[in-house]
Amino acid sequence: MSTDTPVLSPARALATAGRVLRQLRHDPRTVALLLIVPVLMITLLRYVFDSDPATFDAIGASLLGIFPLITMFLVTSIATLRERTSGTLERLLALPLGKGDLIAGYALAFGAVAVAQSLLATAMSVWVLGLDVVGSPWLLLLVALLDALLGTALGLFVSAFAASEFQAVQFMPAVIFPQLLLCGLFTPRDRMHPVLETLSDVLPMSAVDGMNQVLAHTDVTADFHRDVLVVAGCALLVLCLGAATLRRRTT
Repeated sequence: MSTDTPVLSPARALATAGRVLRQLRHDPRTVALLLIVPVLMITLLRYVFDSDPATFDAIGASLLGIFPLITMFLVTSIATLRERTSGTLERLLALPLGKGDLIAGYALAFGAVAVAQSLLATAMSVWVLGLDVVGSPWLLLLVALLDALLGTALGLFVSAFAASEFQAVQFMPAVIFPQLLLCGLFTPRDRMHPVLETLSDVLPMSAVDGMNQVLAHTDVTADFHRDVLVVAGCALLVLCLGAATLRRRTT
């Protein structure tokens, strides 16, 4: 059986996901970074604006999507690169394991962590810190989860181009920071230069506007649907690119 088979095997993907989750279980610092740090950052933000809860309501939902994306990007890129440089990926790909199986397994494992992370951060924001949400909190959870999955996909992708963990971190300004500037966090996107506004419409972190739609509307809006589709589509596209750029040999 060729190891380059394009067929995605659920059994092999699940086995890969199980291995990654077992490794994470023995790394409490990484687990703390993934699950606790976003909650602590959102809590800190709430009390920074303790005398002005309306400001927390205005930006809290946006950061609820941004914090998971950043943490998942950092941890996924570094963890994947560590396995690449240690030779683990090369040994795995010498087995009857396709690139699609490997990428799907990593995505499933970190996706499971993303679910837990998004649940904790959303529950803390809405039910403990008092984030004022007009729409359904479950829609906030959906966008936070998609952002965390996008961070996972981006981390898997950029790890193919980094030669060290430091280089993996260096990708963050190039990949994440431009989206932060254009996502509508600092100024509404319709007030930007038309070229930047058009660019922001197709960048996945435009889901920040999706969060704001949930804050302001009881019903699901067309803008919310668009933002969710952009994030989900970008995450899927980046995962496919990650599988395509996965090298069998560590250089």
